[in-house]
Amino acid sequence: MDRKNDGLRLMDGAGYKKIIIACDSYKGCLSSREVNEAIASGVKEWNADDAFPEIITLEMSDGGEGMLDAFLSAMKGERVNIHAHDALMRWIEAEYGIVDDTGIIEIAQTAGLALIEPEQRNPMKATSWGVGEMIMNAYRRGVRRFIVGLGGSATSDCGIGMLKAMGDDWKKIRQECSFVLASDVTNPLCGENGAAHVFAPQKGADAKMVQMLDDRARKFAEVSAKHFGYDRSEAPGAGAAGGLGYAFLQYFNAEARPGAELLLDEIGFDALILDADLVITGEGHSDRQTLMGKLPQRILEHVTNQKIWLVSGGVSDRKAMLDAGFDRVVQVTPEEMPLDEAMKPEVARNNIIKAIREQFAL
Repeated sequence: MDRKNDGLRLMDGAGYKKIIIACDSYKGCLSSREVNEAIASGVKEWNADDAFPEIITLEMSDGGEGMLDAFLSAMKGERVNIHAHDALMRWIEAEYGIVDDTGIIEIAQTAGLALIEPEQRNPMKATSWGVGEMIMNAYRRGVRRFIVGLGGSATSDCGIGMLKAMGDDWKKIRQECSFVLASDVTNPLCGENGAAHVFAPQKGADAKMVQMLDDRARKFAEVSAKHFGYDRSEAPGAGAAGGLGYAFLQYFNAEARPGAELLLDEIGFDALILDADLVITGEGHSDRQTLMGKLPQRILEHVTNQKIWLVSGGVSDRKAMLDAGFDRVVQVTPEEMPLDEAMKPEVARNNIIKAIREQFAL
């Protein structure tokens, strides 16, 4: 369906009855919730003298930053605080979520790169031990289904640390629990497109360390394959989170799914937008990669009869976004504004509000 020629009513902003706002975070600047709230504020400021449309904001995540908050907000779950270890085995406070018998694990809560000072980052030493601690804590509370967000890791240990933290209990967990992995990464474990070569350099690895990490991953996969009689090291997503994807796939028969799609399913997105007039989505920066499975593109695939706007901090290829099906593509950062200024949270918030107010006034 060509939405651009359908329902030309409402294009001046008047008459919207229900608006769904579902944006990703503007990474390093505003969370998904903060972006959504800024857009909602812009709508309300434009419509201050009229009846408000119904506005529903949905926290979003692709499985990385903000995944725990997004899933808990959508699924109305309980937040659990625990003592655990970060990637350098330092004690920290970490969180995971529980919804009925489902555990929501954001691996960056313990194994996150953002928890490690830049000068301390070393994937040869970094461990996923803390991820195992979170899973064990949830398992002891009765959790038997896990949704695991694989994003933002400091590690490249193939999940060995996680398995060690579980001890022999990993065998019981394998038998009793199911795992769904939320990740958009499709890389295999080893080789030039694997975890070490693609992701380890941004975690502090030099060329020599990359090769050592890749060799270590290959050896671990060989040993594991002999034990189980099958090999998941080439499976899409095995290279996610420094090989944590592989550990879940190989040791726990996990199912890997795009993080955004998993969240949209969990919250019943298709039903939510049925009677909506407008869906607004966005991200920190939109370019051709947006159309390769990022959250806005996932949302676009679900929208049929509604108008859909893409509202992003920066936009590199507006025509490609419009051709893909977005009805409007809005860059909220003024062209002349320096990036470091635009990245300030209050500045970004004001830019969003102003841009939305102007769009509705068109």
